[in-house]
Amino acid sequence: MTSSKPTIAGLFAGVGGIELGFQQAGFTPIFANEIDKYAAKTYQANHSHELNVGDIGSLASDAISTDLTVLAGGFPCQPFSVAGYRKGFEDDRGNVFRDIVRLIQDRHPEVVFLENVKNLRGHDGGNTYKVIQESLEASGYTVAAKVLNSSEYGNIPQNRERVYIIGFREPEANAHFQWPKPVKLSKPLGELIDFEKKVESKYYYTDARPFWGLLKEEVTKSNTIYQWRRQYVRQNKSGVCPTLTANMGMGGHNVPIIKSRYGIRKLTPRECFNIMGFPEDFVLPSDLADSQLYKQAGNSVVVPVIERLAKEISQAIRR
Repeated sequence: MTSSKPTIAGLFAGVGGIELGFQQAGFTPIFANEIDKYAAKTYQANHSHELNVGDIGSLASDAISTDLTVLAGGFPCQPFSVAGYRKGFEDDRGNVFRDIVRLIQDRHPEVVFLENVKNLRGHDGGNTYKVIQESLEASGYTVAAKVLNSSEYGNIPQNRERVYIIGFREPEANAHFQWPKPVKLSKPLGELIDFEKKVESKYYYTDARPFWGLLKEEVTKSNTIYQWRRQYVRQNKSGVCPTLTANMGMGGHNVPIIKSRYGIRKLTPRECFNIMGFPEDFVLPSDLADSQLYKQAGNSVVVPVIERLAKEISQAIRR
C-alpha cells in the first residue's frame, strides 16, 4: 500500500513526458535523470523537481529518495549478452539496462514502469525482452507487458505503438492491475494542427527544393498528413499521423507534411508536441534549434496513454 501522495522518479527522462502523465494521474515527480543537455533544458522549463543531467552510469543510488512509488524510464533499446546477464552483466558494462537494474535493486520502488519501441519484444531474437523480464523478476517484481497504440488508447490521432513493461513489487497489486481498455478515437487532426494558420516561412516548401515537383504533384489533400521518405511521398490514408520519429528534423526523412491554406509545409515543432499529447502550455525553449525540438518530440511518449496507465497503477497499489 502506497502513501497518500505516490511519487515517481524518471530515468532517460527526455522532456519529462512520463513524469507529466503520472503527475496528471495524481503522482508527485521528485527526481529525474537525463543525459542530453538540450532535452534537459526543455525538461527544466516545465518541471520544478530535481533533474540530474548526466550519464546514468554515474548516477548514485542515494540520489533518489527511498520513499519512491514508481521508478520509470523510456530506455534505449540495446542488444544484451545473455551469457553476460547470467554472470551479473559482467559482459555488458556499457549497457544502460544494467544501471536500471542497479537502481531498482538499491531503491526497491513499489512499481517499475518501462516504455520502449514495439519491436523490443522480438529484438535480438527475443533475448532482449527475456533478459528484461528475468532481471525484474529476479529483483522481486511480478511483470506484465503489452503493446498499446496511442490512436487506440490515448485518443491521439497518431499511429504510435509502444510496449509498456510494468513490474509490481507486491503480487497483490499486480493481481489488481488492469490494462486500460481501448477508447474511440474522437480527436481529429484539425484539433492539433491548424491547417488554416500561416506559420513561419521556414516551414514551407518551395520550388527551391529539388523534390518540389513531386511534392506539388502528390500533396493534394487538406486535413491529411503525408510523409517525405527521401525518394517518394506517402499519404496517410487512415486519418492519423504516422509515427513521429527522432530523426524527422535531420535532413528530411520521415518529415510529416501537410497542405495548408498557405502552401505545402512540414509540421512545426509545436504541432509535433501536440500530436504527442502535450498540453498547449508546455514550454518549448525559444533558443533551441528546431532539429532538437523535433528530436525531443519524436523521442518522447504520448502523454494521455501514460496518464491512463498511471491511473490504473494508482488503483492497483491503493487497493
